[in-house]
Amino acid sequence: MGGMIATSGDEAFVMLTLFPKKALFLFALLFILGIAGAWISDKIASRLKIIPCSECQLQKVHDTDKKHHFQPSILKNFPLLSPIRYGLILFFVFIILLNLSGVWGPQSWNLNEPARIILIFLSSVAVFISATVSEHYLKDHIWGHIVKKHIWKVFLWTFFAMLFITIGLRYWNLEEFIMSNMGWILIISAIVGLIPESGPHMIFVMMYANGLVPFSILLTSSIVQDGHGMLPLLSYTIKDSVLIKLFNLIFALIIGISLYALGL
Repeated sequence: MGGMIATSGDEAFVMLTLFPKKALFLFALLFILGIAGAWISDKIASRLKIIPCSECQLQKVHDTDKKHHFQPSILKNFPLLSPIRYGLILFFVFIILLNLSGVWGPQSWNLNEPARIILIFLSSVAVFISATVSEHYLKDHIWGHIVKKHIWKVFLWTFFAMLFITIGLRYWNLEEFIMSNMGWILIISAIVGLIPESGPHMIFVMMYANGLVPFSILLTSSIVQDGHGMLPLLSYTIKDSVLIKLFNLIFALIIGISLYALGL
């Protein structure tokens, strides 16, 4: 339960880009709320005699070879590195050079606007990871999972969320509609969070980034949504998945409505 509340899904990267300081505050708050929510849910489950996830069984996913994922010794074979490794290293180095040369990206080194610092730091970390991880981890987890399954989804959801808000502000009087129905928007943000997928939450991230909704609505949606974290549990037990989502929904509405009533 605590993990489902605390997780931010793929939108975490978008939030770190658009509003890094507030995103870090949101993550810290979700961590605290996750601990509190887990404690409360355990008490409720004990009181109602709910046996959590009785259908779940641990399964062995990987046969480990007792090797560390990071293997800097791979660089000894530099001329013979795989095309995927070369491509990822060159891509992130190119991003760093573009930014440092002033051609692309944020240009302020000010800590009050830390987007450039975060970009350079994360790109440098990505270069290190791409250069030193094992071939298995690189191909199966970074390329096969993150790049091929997640990045394009994050891009499309971000693009269409931005397109929706841009068109809505220009042609549909979206700002006035949101301002006059803020309570309903808060409830909708919680309901959308029930979808076991990261993308739909992006619309509320973009609304917050554009100043259309307050922090309470972003927090409400963030508490309920859990990215892909619910999918493995759904494959084992629908009952417990529904119970977790129901608790998260009620917990998020209580927190969100309370903060909204305080003007946050």
